[in-house]
Amino acid sequence: MASKGKQAAVAGGKDATGSNPRGIPYAPFVDKVEDYVASRADVEPTLRSFQEMIAKYQFMEQNLTRRVVGLKDKMPDIQKTLDMVKFLKLQQDAEDPIETTFELNDTLYAKAEVPATEEVYLWLGANVMLAYPIDEAAELLDSKLKAAKTSLSNCEEDLDFLREQITTMEVAVARVYNWDVVQKRKEKEEEEKAKKGTLPTLPTSSLQQTFRGSSTPGPKLD
Repeated sequence: MASKGKQAAVAGGKDATGSNPRGIPYAPFVDKVEDYVASRADVEPTLRSFQEMIAKYQFMEQNLTRRVVGLKDKMPDIQKTLDMVKFLKLQQDAEDPIETTFELNDTLYAKAEVPATEEVYLWLGANVMLAYPIDEAAELLDSKLKAAKTSLSNCEEDLDFLREQITTMEVAVARVYNWDVVQKRKEKEEEEKAKKGTLPTLPTSSLQQTFRGSSTPGPKLD
Protein backbone atom coordinates (compact mmCIF):
# COMPACT_ATOMS: atom_id res chain seq x y z
CA MET A 1 0.00 0.00 0.00
CA ALA A 2 2.85 2.38 0.83
CA SER A 3 4.47 1.69 -2.54
CA LYS A 4 1.20 2.47 -4.37
CA GLY A 5 0.89 5.72 -2.46
CA LYS A 6 4.40 6.74 -3.45
CA GLN A 7 3.72 5.89 -7.12
CA ALA A 8 0.56 8.01 -7.03
CA ALA A 9 2.52 10.90 -5.58
CA VAL A 10 5.14 10.53 -8.27
CA ALA A 11 2.58 10.39 -11.08
CA GLY A 12 0.84 13.53 -9.87
CA GLY A 13 3.91 15.38 -8.70
CA LYS A 14 4.79 16.36 -5.18
CA ASP A 15 2.56 19.44 -5.50
CA ALA A 16 -0.29 17.90 -7.49
CA THR A 17 -2.33 21.13 -7.45
CA GLY A 18 0.49 23.38 -8.66
CA SER A 19 0.36 24.52 -12.28
CA ASN A 20 1.08 27.52 -14.47
CA PRO A 21 -1.72 29.86 -15.70
CA ARG A 22 -2.45 27.53 -18.67
CA GLY A 23 -2.81 24.49 -16.43
CA ILE A 24 0.55 22.81 -17.10
CA PRO A 25 1.55 21.05 -13.85
CA TYR A 26 4.79 21.71 -12.04
CA ALA A 27 7.35 18.91 -11.99
CA PRO A 28 8.08 17.44 -8.55
CA PHE A 29 11.36 18.68 -7.11
CA VAL A 30 13.16 15.71 -5.57
CA ASP A 31 15.00 17.14 -2.58
CA LYS A 32 15.10 13.84 -0.66
CA VAL A 33 15.01 10.66 -2.70
CA GLU A 34 13.64 8.80 0.34
CA ASP A 35 10.38 10.76 -0.04
CA TYR A 36 9.77 8.91 -3.32
CA VAL A 37 11.76 5.68 -2.95
CA ALA A 38 11.53 3.48 0.14
CA SER A 39 13.70 0.65 -1.16
CA ARG A 40 15.53 -0.45 -4.28
CA ALA A 41 12.35 -2.23 -5.39
CA ASP A 42 10.72 1.21 -5.84
CA VAL A 43 13.50 2.59 -8.03
CA GLU A 44 12.38 1.14 -11.35
CA PRO A 45 8.67 2.19 -11.03
CA THR A 46 9.74 5.66 -9.88
CA LEU A 47 12.16 6.11 -12.78
CA ARG A 48 9.48 4.88 -15.18
CA SER A 49 7.00 7.44 -13.83
CA PHE A 50 9.57 10.23 -14.12
CA GLN A 51 10.37 9.22 -17.71
CA GLU A 52 6.66 9.26 -18.58
CA MET A 53 6.36 12.79 -17.18
CA ILE A 54 9.36 13.90 -19.23
CA ALA A 55 7.78 12.40 -22.36
CA LYS A 56 4.53 14.31 -21.67
CA TYR A 57 6.38 17.58 -21.19
CA GLN A 58 8.34 16.99 -24.41
CA PHE A 59 5.12 16.24 -26.31
CA MET A 60 3.59 19.52 -25.11
CA GLU A 61 6.82 21.32 -26.01
CA GLN A 62 6.68 19.99 -29.59
CA ASN A 63 3.03 21.05 -30.00
CA LEU A 64 3.71 24.53 -28.65
CA THR A 65 6.76 24.90 -30.89
CA ARG A 66 4.62 24.13 -33.95
CA ARG A 67 1.99 26.59 -32.73
CA VAL A 68 4.59 29.34 -32.30
CA VAL A 69 5.83 28.78 -35.87
CA GLY A 70 2.24 28.96 -37.17
CA LEU A 71 1.51 32.17 -35.26
CA LYS A 72 4.70 33.84 -36.49
CA ASP A 73 3.73 32.98 -40.06
CA LYS A 74 0.14 34.16 -39.58
CA MET A 75 0.69 37.48 -37.81
CA PRO A 76 2.43 39.32 -40.71
CA ASP A 77 -0.48 38.42 -43.01
CA ILE A 78 -3.02 39.76 -40.51
CA GLN A 79 -0.99 42.95 -40.06
CA LYS A 80 -0.67 43.46 -43.82
CA THR A 81 -4.42 42.96 -44.33
CA LEU A 82 -5.22 45.36 -41.49
CA ASP A 83 -2.93 48.01 -42.96
CA MET A 84 -4.68 47.65 -46.33
CA VAL A 85 -8.15 47.97 -44.75
CA LYS A 86 -7.04 51.11 -42.92
CA PHE A 87 -5.67 52.51 -46.18
CA LEU A 88 -8.98 51.83 -47.97
CA LYS A 89 -10.81 53.53 -45.13
CA LEU A 90 -8.69 56.67 -45.59
CA GLN A 91 -9.49 56.65 -49.32
CA GLN A 92 -13.27 56.51 -48.87
CA ASP A 93 -13.69 60.23 -49.54
CA ALA A 94 -11.23 60.31 -52.46
CA GLU A 95 -12.69 61.12 -55.89
CA ASP A 96 -10.03 59.38 -57.96
CA PRO A 97 -9.71 55.57 -57.88
CA ILE A 98 -6.62 53.93 -56.49
CA GLU A 99 -4.21 52.50 -59.06
CA THR A 100 -2.66 49.26 -57.91
CA THR A 101 -1.50 45.84 -59.04
CA PHE A 102 -2.90 42.52 -57.89
CA GLU A 103 -1.47 39.05 -58.10
CA LEU A 104 -2.88 36.66 -60.66
CA ASN A 105 -0.23 33.99 -60.13
CA ASP A 106 3.09 33.57 -58.36
CA THR A 107 4.91 35.57 -61.05
CA LEU A 108 2.01 37.30 -62.83
CA TYR A 109 0.50 40.64 -61.79
CA ALA A 110 -2.09 42.91 -63.41
CA LYS A 111 -2.88 46.61 -63.05
CA ALA A 112 -6.22 47.62 -61.60
CA GLU A 113 -8.17 50.66 -60.42
CA VAL A 114 -9.93 50.40 -57.06
CA PRO A 115 -12.75 52.93 -56.55
CA ALA A 116 -13.75 54.14 -53.10
CA THR A 117 -15.52 51.32 -51.28
CA GLU A 118 -17.40 50.78 -48.06
CA GLU A 119 -16.82 47.04 -47.71
CA VAL A 120 -14.06 44.51 -48.15
CA TYR A 121 -13.89 40.73 -48.43
CA LEU A 122 -11.88 38.77 -45.91
CA TRP A 123 -10.70 35.17 -46.06
CA LEU A 124 -11.96 33.30 -42.99
CA GLY A 125 -10.27 30.03 -43.84
CA ALA A 126 -11.48 26.72 -45.32
CA ASN A 127 -12.00 28.48 -48.68
CA VAL A 128 -14.58 30.84 -47.13
CA MET A 129 -14.67 34.57 -47.94
CA LEU A 130 -17.08 37.00 -46.31
CA ALA A 131 -17.91 40.66 -46.97
CA TYR A 132 -17.47 43.12 -44.09
CA PRO A 133 -18.00 46.86 -43.78
CA ILE A 134 -14.60 48.54 -43.58
CA ASP A 135 -15.03 49.55 -39.93
CA GLU A 136 -16.07 46.05 -38.90
CA ALA A 137 -13.27 44.51 -40.95
CA ALA A 138 -10.69 46.74 -39.26
CA GLU A 139 -12.11 45.91 -35.83
CA LEU A 140 -12.12 42.17 -36.58
CA LEU A 141 -8.56 42.16 -37.89
CA ASP A 142 -7.34 44.24 -34.98
CA SER A 143 -8.90 41.83 -32.46
CA LYS A 144 -7.42 38.83 -34.31
CA LEU A 145 -3.98 40.44 -34.33
CA LYS A 146 -4.15 41.18 -30.59
CA ALA A 147 -5.33 37.61 -29.90
CA ALA A 148 -2.46 36.21 -31.98
CA LYS A 149 0.09 38.34 -30.12
CA THR A 150 -1.33 37.25 -26.75
CA SER A 151 -1.32 33.62 -27.84
CA LEU A 152 2.27 33.91 -29.04
CA SER A 153 3.36 35.45 -25.75
CA ASN A 154 1.60 32.67 -23.79
CA CYS A 155 3.14 29.98 -25.97
CA GLU A 156 6.65 31.36 -25.53
CA GLU A 157 6.09 31.63 -21.77
CA ASP A 158 4.81 28.03 -21.68
CA LEU A 159 7.81 26.84 -23.67
CA ASP A 160 10.19 28.37 -21.13
CA PHE A 161 8.12 26.81 -18.33
CA LEU A 162 8.20 23.37 -20.00
CA ARG A 163 11.97 23.50 -20.49
CA GLU A 164 12.38 24.25 -16.77
CA GLN A 165 10.13 21.31 -15.85
CA ILE A 166 12.00 18.95 -18.17
CA THR A 167 15.30 20.00 -16.58
CA THR A 168 13.81 19.47 -13.10
CA MET A 169 12.64 15.97 -14.05
CA GLU A 170 16.01 15.07 -15.58
CA VAL A 171 17.69 16.11 -12.31
CA ALA A 172 15.16 13.99 -10.40
CA VAL A 173 15.95 10.97 -12.58
CA ALA A 174 19.69 11.46 -12.00
CA ARG A 175 19.21 11.72 -8.22
CA VAL A 176 17.12 8.54 -8.04
CA TYR A 177 19.61 6.69 -10.24
CA ASN A 178 22.57 7.84 -8.11
CA TRP A 179 20.71 6.83 -4.95
CA ASP A 180 20.21 3.36 -6.42
CA VAL A 181 23.92 3.08 -7.25
CA VAL A 182 24.88 4.05 -3.68
CA GLN A 183 22.42 1.54 -2.20
CA LYS A 184 23.71 -1.20 -4.49
CA ARG A 185 27.28 -0.46 -3.37
CA LYS A 186 26.25 -0.57 0.30
CA GLU A 187 24.49 -3.90 -0.17
CA LYS A 188 27.56 -5.34 -1.86
CA GLU A 189 29.81 -4.19 0.98
CA GLU A 190 27.45 -5.70 3.56
CA GLU A 191 27.43 -9.02 1.67
CA GLU A 192 31.24 -9.09 1.62
CA LYS A 193 31.38 -8.36 5.36
CA ALA A 194 28.84 -11.10 6.01
CA LYS A 195 30.90 -13.60 4.01
CA LYS A 196 34.06 -12.72 5.95
CA GLY A 197 32.23 -13.10 9.26
CA THR A 198 30.97 -16.61 8.44
CA LEU A 199 34.32 -18.33 7.58
CA PRO A 200 34.44 -21.95 9.01
CA THR A 201 36.46 -22.31 12.29
CA LEU A 202 37.52 -25.50 14.10
CA PRO A 203 36.60 -25.85 17.78
CA THR A 204 39.41 -25.86 20.39
CA SER A 205 38.94 -29.56 21.27
CA SER A 206 39.41 -30.57 17.63
CA LEU A 207 42.57 -28.50 17.42
CA GLN A 208 43.96 -30.21 20.56
CA GLN A 209 43.20 -33.67 19.18
CA THR A 210 44.87 -32.75 15.92
CA PHE A 211 48.04 -31.64 17.70
CA ARG A 212 48.07 -34.77 19.94
CA GLY A 213 47.64 -37.10 17.00
CA SER A 214 50.40 -35.47 15.08
CA SER A 215 52.96 -35.40 17.95
CA THR A 216 56.17 -37.45 17.38
CA PRO A 217 56.81 -40.10 20.09
CA GLY A 218 60.12 -39.87 22.01
CA PRO A 219 62.76 -42.63 22.22
CA LYS A 220 62.07 -45.65 24.52
CA LEU A 221 64.30 -46.11 27.54
CA ASP A 222 65.49 -49.63 28.28
